[in-house]
Amino acid sequence: MKKLKDILYKVSIDAVRGSTSVEVSDIVFDSRKVSQNCVFIAQKGTLSNGHDYIEKAIENGAVAIIYEDTPATFLDTVTYVQVNDANDALAHIASNFYNNPSEKLALVGITGTNGKTTIATLLHQLFTKAGYKVGLLSTVKILVGEEEYPATHTTPDSITINHYLNQMVQAGYSYCFMEVSSHGIAQKRAAALAFKGGIFTNLSHDHLDYHKTFAEYRNVKKSFFDSLAKTSFAISNADDKNGAYMLQNCSAKKIMYSIQNVADVHGKIIESQFNGMLLNINNQEVWVQLIGKFNASNLLAIYTAATELGLSKEEVLLHLSTLKSVSGRFQFIVSKTKITAIVDYAHTPDALENVLKTISEIRTFNEQLFTVVGCGGNRDKEKRPVMGRIATEMSDTVIFTSDNPRNEDPFEILKEIESGVEAQNTNRYITIEDRHQAIKTACKMAKEGDIILIAGKGHEDYQEIKGVKHHFNDMEEVSKFLNEFNK
Repeated sequence: MKKLKDILYKVSIDAVRGSTSVEVSDIVFDSRKVSQNCVFIAQKGTLSNGHDYIEKAIENGAVAIIYEDTPATFLDTVTYVQVNDANDALAHIASNFYNNPSEKLALVGITGTNGKTTIATLLHQLFTKAGYKVGLLSTVKILVGEEEYPATHTTPDSITINHYLNQMVQAGYSYCFMEVSSHGIAQKRAAALAFKGGIFTNLSHDHLDYHKTFAEYRNVKKSFFDSLAKTSFAISNADDKNGAYMLQNCSAKKIMYSIQNVADVHGKIIESQFNGMLLNINNQEVWVQLIGKFNASNLLAIYTAATELGLSKEEVLLHLSTLKSVSGRFQFIVSKTKITAIVDYAHTPDALENVLKTISEIRTFNEQLFTVVGCGGNRDKEKRPVMGRIATEMSDTVIFTSDNPRNEDPFEILKEIESGVEAQNTNRYITIEDRHQAIKTACKMAKEGDIILIAGKGHEDYQEIKGVKHHFNDMEEVSKFLNEFNK
């Protein structure tokens, strides 16, 4: 139990009605999870408004209510605290409730359009190999030691973040690597966390269904770096046109990395194959088990962060050479008849182009490249025709198919993708709405030595249709069909 006044530390309060000395047992923002002696934070969400559930929360045992809009009635038995921003209040309350765990380990946040999961996961791998106790908060999973928990959002809510950070602190962890999404920043989920460092990967067309304009999307990302303390470090990608912008007015120590430009940490790809590449990082060579310019860039960010966190350059290079690719990120298999199938999470135009460029840099062009790709429903529509144009420009044959249609008509999504195909490439694609059949068709069409790219879903093990998630895994599907057709 904690006193309410103790967990309100640093919360911007407009008014208080009742006693802040009341003892509270838990904090929740979902009225269905309220139990005796809880604090209920009424947030305004995109789909529902927590203020509508204040009475229900009190019925379920809440002893304190944090709110923005004045309730219709007040009860003498309940403490009411009015705030200007419930999201920001929740971030501070959650941090205080769990004894500010982010201050007790080195927390590094990774933000950008692409590469967040790869960098966070590989940093977790590297520091684990170096002998440290390390936590991970990623799109794919949450790791606290040997315990693995499912991830429902790229950046979890403030309560979940602090709950797991507290577990890490209690278990004696030294580091945690965390993806920080634009949604998470905008909704203040990470507002009260003490970051040891931040990493910017890149910025491209994504989430404009939520942020409305690219400038808003960019500035939300920038606000993460603006909030870093002087004692932190800020690592940014000099090859992205927004890389320098991210660090403007940033108080933290600034470090830039680059494949193409002059930077503090510079890298160059010397040799590239499907099973890895030879990199030169600041005049030292290392063979790594990942491929592509985008992964070379990711590895530079990892190298920079690891050395800033105190590891020696030699130790970092040693561990870089052992890192394995992340599930659903350029994950590939080769069939008995030498057909290479690649599964990648590329669900933005920039990511798709990067993956296709990487394949082009390695392939001989004596083989055929088949690309299976779609776009998610209820998400940024503007990227759909761009994805269609890129796929047909850079592949021999494209099969447009469903991704996660969610609550949209999948055929309408496919029409929007097709609208981006330029006239000279219309003979390069077919459309098969059923993703199962689309992957099966690509495997049937492929011959010895050909390459199949299945893009968009990566690590996901479901397909969401009309609000229902059905089991579906791209790697499982392509493995099954290649074994069936290419014995």
